[in-house]
Amino acid sequence: MDHAELTTEQVLKRDIPWEQYMTTKLITGTCLQLLRRYDKRSETYRSQLLDDDGPAYVQVFVGILRDIFKEETVEYVLALVDELLTAHPKRAKLFHDTSLVDKDVYEPFLRLLWKGNWFIQEKSCKILALIVSARLKPQGTVANGEASNSKSKITTIDDVLKGLVEWLCAQLKKPSHPSRGIPTAISCFATLLKEPVVRSSFVQADGVKLLVPLISPASTQQSMQLLYETCLCVWLLSYYEPAIEYLATSRTLPRLIEVIRSSTKEKVVRVVVLTLRNLLSKGTFGAQMVDLGLPQIVQSLKAQAWSDEDLLEGLNLLEEGLKDNIKKLSSFDKYKQEVLLGHLDWSPMHKDAIFWRENITNFEENDFQILRVLITILDTSSDPRALAVACFDISQFVQHHPAGRIIVTDLKAKERVMKLMNHESAEVTKNALLCIQRLFLGAKYASFLQA
Repeated sequence: MDHAELTTEQVLKRDIPWEQYMTTKLITGTCLQLLRRYDKRSETYRSQLLDDDGPAYVQVFVGILRDIFKEETVEYVLALVDELLTAHPKRAKLFHDTSLVDKDVYEPFLRLLWKGNWFIQEKSCKILALIVSARLKPQGTVANGEASNSKSKITTIDDVLKGLVEWLCAQLKKPSHPSRGIPTAISCFATLLKEPVVRSSFVQADGVKLLVPLISPASTQQSMQLLYETCLCVWLLSYYEPAIEYLATSRTLPRLIEVIRSSTKEKVVRVVVLTLRNLLSKGTFGAQMVDLGLPQIVQSLKAQAWSDEDLLEGLNLLEEGLKDNIKKLSSFDKYKQEVLLGHLDWSPMHKDAIFWRENITNFEENDFQILRVLITILDTSSDPRALAVACFDISQFVQHHPAGRIIVTDLKAKERVMKLMNHESAEVTKNALLCIQRLFLGAKYASFLQA
């Protein structure tokens, strides 16, 4: 059977010759007794054994993985450990019992990450992530991975984290399994990145850039879970300043905004909203969010019927934060936001000659992006007020920019404006006429054509 497609259930149907291992002294008599008591028993019975004598069973399982290299047996013991942790993840604390303080509980799993087949790698990764997470808490006593007076080399927590992060990043770059390598790595990171020390290792391994391509709208249930866990990783990283610097220089923000624009899955929207809330006050994120039209998206999201209270609160906080950001923007930034959102109205800046004189060169940014959007509004908007203001603003550009007439003509605006001269709204026809007059006569005669 292909090891990549093995399941825990299939592996646990095997009969392992424990007595033979005792005969060859690979396990002790005590180990054999414990295994006979545990193996092939009901979940309830095994659960009671773990409650009564959990650390002893952990020692048996770790010992087998350390001393026995037969693939079928290694797979079987990993399946047993995976099963007991899946049933009750808090059992990971058993690996850090004080009775195991001088036992190297990490080494076998860390070694198997690189040397085993996919089933072995996947189980070792999942188990390591759980037992490391159960360990990574400040403690007054010495625990596994920090041998006190022991002279033997024991795998430290730093060794584990370095090896685990290295293997997980390798999976994101070149997965061992075509469909499960990346989801497994992301799922583990979603658990591990809760710990500050892992965030540091992840950033040092240049892991942030490996997440960015995975932030994209999902269609299937499987890809939705991957997207959710990827966004969960980004949310956890949004609490860590060095990671924020990486996020700021990548395409993370546009991708996150595209996800909430198109996603209907509540848990995905929630984690992205909470991430954006964290990033809002950092560096230039706030201004970028405004530029990318996030205020409009938040308004749209608030109008939907969400049941998650964290999401509703996050949307409210994000909306307030964005409003504060808009208040801090320069007059041109505010104007730009108005145009990009398509929410054109007769706000004071449109008819303010000083605004146009001081900001006319800003219209040249990004190959005249704002002017192009104004021209697009003439084609796409059904709002008479937006059409009237767009015509007026184009006429203002023609008046104030030295090459305004030529630029607007090259962008084929004249034809679009002329179509609006027969519009049913008097406000639209008036401003379309003004725009055409300025286009034909140029800035030289513009002073005679005030609206």
